[in-house]
Amino acid sequence: MRSSEIRSGPGLGARFRESCRRLSRSHFRCRFRCLGRELSRGATRGQDRGRATSGDGGGGRVGDRGAVTAEAAVVIPVLVAFALALLWALMAAADQIRCVDAARAGARAAARSEPETAVLDAAREAAPQGARVEMGRAGDLWRVRVEAPTRGPGVLALTLSAEAAALAEDTVGGAAP
Repeated sequence: MRSSEIRSGPGLGARFRESCRRLSRSHFRCRFRCLGRELSRGATRGQDRGRATSGDGGGGRVGDRGAVTAEAAVVIPVLVAFALALLWALMAAADQIRCVDAARAGARAAARSEPETAVLDAAREAAPQGARVEMGRAGDLWRVRVEAPTRGPGVLALTLSAEAAALAEDTVGGAAP
């Protein structure tokens, strides 16, 4: 059969549309009937059961007026608080990373036998604002501890800390052969 001979009859499209219309009508009629029963319990019976009679033209249910406004009034502040909490957590994580970096920088400087002021300056330069830096030697190791407060109200004001240790270079290879 050639392509020129393949034709759909004039009634094929119309029959398809009609069968789809019938199927959807019966399916949705059942769904809306069941849904309507659940939503309009206790409402008056009739054609406009559960519909607003105020003439606003909205066609919504009587109990649904202002529902979107009420939901938005609750959801928007919650979303803002959630966004602020995420921002605070991001800033706290960044400050913790800076504390770790500052402790490592101070420990490396101390291990190279640099003066104490240079060690503290190296650590404070890499530390977050308002950080406290402590250093000390325990045996062959130099230990540097950095503590920094986080900004935030009440329980969100935490103290972040990091500690790093490095082997003092003056102890390496101390015995000559």
